[in-house]
Amino acid sequence: MTDLLETPTGSRPVRRAVVTGGAGFLGSHLCTELRRRGVEVVALDNLLTGNAGNVAHLADDPGFRLVHCDVTDYVHVPGDVDLVLHFASPASPVDYLKLPIHTLKVGSIGTNHALGLAMEKGARFLLASTSEVYGDPQVHPQLESYWGHVNPVGPRGVYDEAKRYAEALTMAYRQTHGVDTAIVRIFNTFGPRMRPHDGRAIPTFIRQALAGEPVTVAGDGQQTRSVCFVSDLVRGILGLAASGHPGPMNIGNPHELSVLQIARDVIEATGSSSGIRFIGRPVDDPMVRRPDTTLATEVLGWAPEVAWEVGLARTVAWFRDAVDVDVDGVGEQATVEGVDVGVR
Repeated sequence: MTDLLETPTGSRPVRRAVVTGGAGFLGSHLCTELRRRGVEVVALDNLLTGNAGNVAHLADDPGFRLVHCDVTDYVHVPGDVDLVLHFASPASPVDYLKLPIHTLKVGSIGTNHALGLAMEKGARFLLASTSEVYGDPQVHPQLESYWGHVNPVGPRGVYDEAKRYAEALTMAYRQTHGVDTAIVRIFNTFGPRMRPHDGRAIPTFIRQALAGEPVTVAGDGQQTRSVCFVSDLVRGILGLAASGHPGPMNIGNPHELSVLQIARDVIEATGSSSGIRFIGRPVDDPMVRRPDTTLATEVLGWAPEVAWEVGLARTVAWFRDAVDVDVDGVGEQATVEGVDVGVR
């Protein structure tokens, strides 16, 4: 194992971390990388949109524990904690449109509880925010100083505003209670462990192409996305965690692609004979999305390393196995343990 992650919190290395949403797509990759670095990990997940199979490879690892709980409840983690990574939230349109109230509660109540845990333990806290705080942006590319263009009463508002509130709450804990906090704004990310039916473009396109079905592109496909391979994102997140920077900080790949080009690339990468079928665009679907990552480069020395074509090939290879085994993305279940619950 490599050296423990170092953070400025108390001038000590991170020996034990809590990852909320630890069985989700991003959370599970964070758990894996933290264990690779020798950090003990407690993953909290209610498995509403997460999947214990994502961390099944860690089930026999004595340095990893998956706890079945909901962070909107009062959650206490016994023992020392050096870092809290708050990644619990429905994140795909399919999920947050089906679970609007839970999405708002995990962004508000859940964030409050995760911040309370960090404050109790004297831990550094990192909030997983999102590029969706920029809404359908009128500034391009998006810098951290941009306040966004969000429709709070539209269908996407339940996710966008949950994250915007979570950012405000994180800053309030920093300014009022002196909690060592950071905010990362995550742009579109892809890679293994995405759910084939989660409604996001890349897993949807791959699933459809592998099945020989028409690949469904919203609108005319000229809206853009900037997609980052998951290993690059995790490296940036842990770099921010190890810095003293409060954020907000964009982490994402600034290489911009049209949705139509993504669909064509997926068809080519899968070797599929699928055609493209155009469907209606969702309400408030952003027209453009590209991060300005100057801050991450200047502060962390971070830049994406995995090219789109390379990451896509890795993701397609994983999906070939995952879709063959279980198209719903529910695989082997890791051990789920109880949690100590009480009022802090």
